Amino acid sequence: MHMSEQNTMNTHPEDFIEVKNLVKYYPVLGGVMRRVIAWVKAVDDVSFTIKRGETLGLVGESGCGKTTVGHTMLGLIPHTSGSVLFDGVDIFKLSPDELKTMRRNLQIVFQDPYSSLDPRLPIGESIAEGLRIHKIGDNQERFNQVMEVLRKVGLEDYHAMRYPHEFSGGQRQRIGIARALIMKPKFILLDEPVSALDVSIQSQVLNILRDLQSEFGLTYLFVAHNLAVVEHISDRVAVMYVGKVVEIASREDLFDHQLHPYTQALMSAIPIPNPRLKRERTILAGDVPSPLNPPSGCRFHPRCPIAQPNCAVDEPLLRELRPGHQVACHYAEKFA
Repeated sequence: MHMSEQNTMNTHPEDFIEVKNLVKYYPVLGGVMRRVIAWVKAVDDVSFTIKRGETLGLVGESGCGKTTVGHTMLGLIPHTSGSVLFDGVDIFKLSPDELKTMRRNLQIVFQDPYSSLDPRLPIGESIAEGLRIHKIGDNQERFNQVMEVLRKVGLEDYHAMRYPHEFSGGQRQRIGIARALIMKPKFILLDEPVSALDVSIQSQVLNILRDLQSEFGLTYLFVAHNLAVVEHISDRVAVMYVGKVVEIASREDLFDHQLHPYTQALMSAIPIPNPRLKRERTILAGDVPSPLNPPSGCRFHPRCPIAQPNCAVDEPLLRELRPGHQVACHYAEKFA
């Protein structure tokens, strides 16, 4: 494997989660013998850290690998290589029993809450499912915890007896948050939790997530493609492009001063809520390349407005160009 960007990363004692050189390849089978003829490089050597109690936004276009990063981190899909440390413990080295115990601290809220709920069960039973699996409390204690967590997410006690089809999209997402919260986790992966909701409902759900984080000291990885939403909730932001992290910075630094041309193009697409103002758009040439056959060197170079000949050959490493601001671009100094 080529030199990793981990070499340029600085880990600190306050880092709660450390993702190191994470790789996830999917095999492509072909021929009569169904042999592996190629690999889809969904996640290709990704490294980042998340501090305790913070929210890291992970953004990028559809198909860039951001959801795969989250699911691989939690062991929902097997990794190809790399490591993920939760509070110093490598989740990939745990036995099945140890992983089951660890999952109490690691929860997920899915993009489509309805598909993750059993339509035949009242939502009170669905919320309590994790408690039953981990044998936490008796029936009365589980009931009390379900009632408590429903109130935390803005639902009423009587909602526990209703079925998933009786709720709106926003209410279902609150139920998904309640299912994660009832386990009293330390970390929650938020996999595009508001992308399917109306704008007015999005703000309500985001405010609930922020209030819960403040109350319980939760750590979030917020996966999204809507930069306006990410700006509202994130402390730091990581930008992905075709399986690679190309820039990581604090929310303020990234939205005020992007160092990667891809991030600049993303930011230029954010609409300004003022009809008298117009943002100068950066229109990228070509299409997003396939992770089945990504470009050599810098994966962004075929569409990059400042690409030079060496960009097609030399892969840029993720390096710190400003305090706390990392970028994978040979010519990021042009923007610094």
